[in-house]
Amino acid sequence: MAKHLIIDTGDNFVGSITLNRPDNLNTFNSPMAGELAQALLDMDADPKVRVVIVKGAGKAFCAGIDVNELEGKSTLQYREWIEHMERPLITVAKMKKPVIAQVQGVAAANGMGLVAAADLAIAAENTKMGLTAINVGLNCVGPVIPVARCVGRKKALELLLYGNLIKADEAQALGLINRIAARENLDKEAMDWAVELARKSPVALQIAKKAFYASEDMDYFRQFDLMNEAFARLCSSDDAKEGVKAFFEKRTAVWKEC
Repeated sequence: MAKHLIIDTGDNFVGSITLNRPDNLNTFNSPMAGELAQALLDMDADPKVRVVIVKGAGKAFCAGIDVNELEGKSTLQYREWIEHMERPLITVAKMKKPVIAQVQGVAAANGMGLVAAADLAIAAENTKMGLTAINVGLNCVGPVIPVARCVGRKKALELLLYGNLIKADEAQALGLINRIAARENLDKEAMDWAVELARKSPVALQIAKKAFYASEDMDYFRQFDLMNEAFARLCSSDDAKEGVKAFFEKRTAVWKEC
């Protein structure tokens, strides 16, 4: 049982994982990082879940990594430690199911990386995020990887090297978040958005996500080859046949569990 997370699976095909170290601004310690990576995998394997929300308890989403764990390691131990802390970010991209980050307050360092690594993100108006480790003599060279995929090289380097916090409207303009909500409406708007996505064909969602990530680093023509293969496989699925039939019959499609 997770000690540092609140895990919930509702009856609407949406699962939620809440980072639950509010007194520490939900900073990653080693146990929470391991619990989060495992919880994401468990949600991915759960047939009652089609979409996953990741959020933070209290006033912050996640303020990065707990600096209390920094001292007294060898170089090899630091390598193993930081890989463990970043495993949830990598896990998101390997999952079949879409992950939505629900963000409020501060999302800094590894917290910003988690937002950027999520497939989609919705943030409260009071959100601020940044790659802040440079301000204490460290750096965010792990979290900057998904951040750079969202914002491009020049802006990613600015965020990495200066460590400044940016507000929700700038984060949206840069492509780090999709939507902004009033703080008091964030829970409802995030859930409504997730439920809307969960009503789509789970097979179509999962093939789309997997193909998108697989093609991201390919050259232009190979991307088309891979995407067309994915589309052909989808066309032969029961969900595709059901979706087209429901469209012509003017009714709601009934998707297969997966």
